[in-house]
Amino acid sequence: MRKKVRQSGVTINAVAGNHVVMLGLDIDGTLRRGLRGFAIRRTDHTEEETYWMRGAKTFASVEPTPAVGEQFSSREHPFQSFQWSDYSAKPDHEYTYDVIALYGKPGELEERNSATVTIRTEPIIGADHTIFFNRGSIATQEYARRFQNKMPSEVGQAAYDWLSRGLAEGIRDFVGRAKNKNWTLKGAFYEFQWPAVIDAFREAKQRKVTVSIVFDDIKNATGPRKKNEKAIAAERLKSVCIPRTNGTLMHNKFIVLIEGKKPRAVMFGSTNLTENGLYGHANCAHIVENEDIAAKYLAFYEKLTEDPETSTKVSDYKNWTIEQTPAPAKKFSNGMAAVFSPRADLDALNWYAELAGAAKAGLFMTFAFGMNEQFRNVYGTNDDVLRMGLMEKEWNGRNKDAQIAAIRKLQARPNVVIAIGNRIPLTNFDQWLGELDRATDHVNVHWIHTKFMLIDPLSSNPTVITGSANFSDASTRTNDENMVVIKKDTRVADIYLGEFMRLHSHYAFRQAVKIFLEQNPGASPEDFQQRFLIEEGDWTKSYFDPNDRQARQTRREYFSGKS
Repeated sequence: MRKKVRQSGVTINAVAGNHVVMLGLDIDGTLRRGLRGFAIRRTDHTEEETYWMRGAKTFASVEPTPAVGEQFSSREHPFQSFQWSDYSAKPDHEYTYDVIALYGKPGELEERNSATVTIRTEPIIGADHTIFFNRGSIATQEYARRFQNKMPSEVGQAAYDWLSRGLAEGIRDFVGRAKNKNWTLKGAFYEFQWPAVIDAFREAKQRKVTVSIVFDDIKNATGPRKKNEKAIAAERLKSVCIPRTNGTLMHNKFIVLIEGKKPRAVMFGSTNLTENGLYGHANCAHIVENEDIAAKYLAFYEKLTEDPETSTKVSDYKNWTIEQTPAPAKKFSNGMAAVFSPRADLDALNWYAELAGAAKAGLFMTFAFGMNEQFRNVYGTNDDVLRMGLMEKEWNGRNKDAQIAAIRKLQARPNVVIAIGNRIPLTNFDQWLGELDRATDHVNVHWIHTKFMLIDPLSSNPTVITGSANFSDASTRTNDENMVVIKKDTRVADIYLGEFMRLHSHYAFRQAVKIFLEQNPGASPEDFQQRFLIEEGDWTKSYFDPNDRQARQTRREYFSGKS
């Protein structure tokens, strides 16, 4: 849901997903002088509560020694930003936000111009799309406050439930929709291991549901073969699981729900069924209630059961994926088109790059393994389109230094913002992830595991590309992968954009800590203090500077609805 208001010189452009409400703010030029920041008051009409929203930064003259993790009312310590997001919003709730411009001396701030917007968050379950994002690794600071900085295994189920934020439950519920022998579940998983989720398939089998799962059983140094086999045996699911042994990487994560002989829906996304995939990595699962798309996935499943080879450059299998899911898509079903890999050429990657390059106002992408050259070229285009990116790391494979230099060059552009994940021992949650890493032979991803692209998400004609595939050559040419391109669905775009900004806020913080540690040899993460609020000078100046290296002006104009 979206709503824009302008009152007494203050602009609010509100965009609500199901767990996030974003407020893009702006103010008339005549009101900038002396502006200390914005106080934000939220009224939850569903729960009948009103309170000031809180932040971590303070005026040093008022609160010079804030405790680590302490939060302060924005009425006393306002937000000095033109983009603010409420990450504590709940699905299907009506909220009113009062945004008030504050002036005067810190400690004695005066309320002046203000604007008010009322908006309702999206329900989780949608007619066409249901989307689950976990809290995962990006919630480490709040996790530490909420669970006394204990590891999830020490806290118990409450910690896992909080980190899941409905993701694990949503997968189980989807499996649970298959009620009896008239239903069938067919799926494919790279990692099929976490008992609390995969036992839902055993329970479905007990209900006489026909269950069949293709799993990665490929012999290589980094694959999940042994763990998959162990978990399948432990859950007594061997009779319904089909090993995929001939591929390069069977990276799919999807389930097709079939009633009788009719495919009804499909769940897909980036989530591996492991402890880290469900609760640690930033991940999502996306349900599409569309028989055409479900039928495409069912045909893909059937192809995978043949255990086709992927080692040759061109094969019947790679030609089949192109024939079944051409790129660019020739036909959309309710605005959706599936794209499967591996493929005989880079047609899918080329199409994604073409769509990214056609963005008119905003482009948002996640990159788990470096940034492909095609997308570096898009991000380096000379124009005023806001381009934001989330990266696990700046490089992948060879030429590490050159790849890092290319990302640094992009980060210096006034319309590009790229946040890079960083492993720092801030909390026991970080240690938990570290322990999980040491318990495995090889770990590719620590933080960012989502794979999605948003093209002009705030427009009336957004495009969302989401699924299991990284935007890379390998994901296109060699791996078993699946993606869905979704056009003109503003609800889907609003949900994904809110989650992108939630991810971005956390990774930007981690990147700031990394820079601090690099600039202060011998310092520890605990020594890092977030900047205090600006008391001297004009904090708004950079937001009206077209050459600002943090793209603040571009972000202000985009999120407030000017661009």
